[in-house]
Amino acid sequence: MAAHVDIVLDDDRAYRVLIGSGAISEKASWIDALGSKVAVITNATVGDLYLDTMASAVDRDLDVIEIGDGEEFKNLRTFSQVIDRLVDGGHNRDSTIIALGGGVVGDIAGFVAASYQRGIGYIQVPTTLLAQVDSSVGGKTAVNHPSGKNLIGAFYQPDLVIADTDTLTSLPEREYLAGIAEVIKYGVIGDPEFFQWLEANVEDVSGREPSAMEHAIRRSCQLKAEIVTEDEREIGIRAKLNFGHTFAHAIETVTGYRSYLHGEAVAIGMVMAADLSVRMDLCQSDTVDRIRQLIEAFGLPVASPKLPTPLMLETMAMDKKVIGGRMRFVLVKRIGEVFVESGVPQSALEETLVAETDATLG
Repeated sequence: MAAHVDIVLDDDRAYRVLIGSGAISEKASWIDALGSKVAVITNATVGDLYLDTMASAVDRDLDVIEIGDGEEFKNLRTFSQVIDRLVDGGHNRDSTIIALGGGVVGDIAGFVAASYQRGIGYIQVPTTLLAQVDSSVGGKTAVNHPSGKNLIGAFYQPDLVIADTDTLTSLPEREYLAGIAEVIKYGVIGDPEFFQWLEANVEDVSGREPSAMEHAIRRSCQLKAEIVTEDEREIGIRAKLNFGHTFAHAIETVTGYRSYLHGEAVAIGMVMAADLSVRMDLCQSDTVDRIRQLIEAFGLPVASPKLPTPLMLETMAMDKKVIGGRMRFVLVKRIGEVFVESGVPQSALEETLVAETDATLG
């Protein structure tokens, strides 16, 4: 029996995140979750691995739509192609979309579901660690624009999330470790005990020990659920979930989404955000050291190659978190406590951008 975390948004809207081994193949997972017609959005790699298993459990005719594998395919062109397939397949407002894959698949599927005929049901079946602990939960859906990441999208909640930990065994090592960056983030922003648990269990988590993986995923989802329930549309505290992401999104955009996986960019971004916090006398240097050391312990990058500071600043100025022309950063006071700050001195930001890069990587 899968563990679960409930996301309760209000009296009329709630959904469940199922977490555990074999969750995809359990017929009970799918009861009452599907509409009259079902479309599955996936990519060729994930489809080959898990589509048959899911189809057996769902026991329905599936309209399978394959998209490209990679961040470069998370764009309006792919969005339009999927919409065309739904129209050609005769899908209506009673249809359900299943997102079978990682964050790119989930974002495309969610944005399509939010837009098609003004909104249809969808189910997230995340198959990467990063998607299971972060992007599949909370209702953020988006595609990228050449000027910035996730600039076009909607808040749209799924009807169900099925996080089958068995899918993580097939992930390439780099993909799996990239997801751990988001797990670390949850400890930094809201749970010092969880951060300490990660420090003590690096070997089990990185080695994909089943009980350690399930605990890391469940606690991450619980922490995100608490925040999303209080602030669904990122008006207030939900912005804490963006710790490290203003830097990360700029790194991804400037490098054309080809140099770093999202989690790798987040790892670097968290170190940058912590460094900026110290430069502004908001936290002690040992906080940065603990964050950096834990990230390094999982084999994740802590610095990027030299990137043009003016281009990074220009890209960050296009970030969705900019309000009134002022960039907002999630900064850290101590492990477990972060806050949003818009009054960041330009000089401190530039010093961080210069200091937290490594010319030897370029």
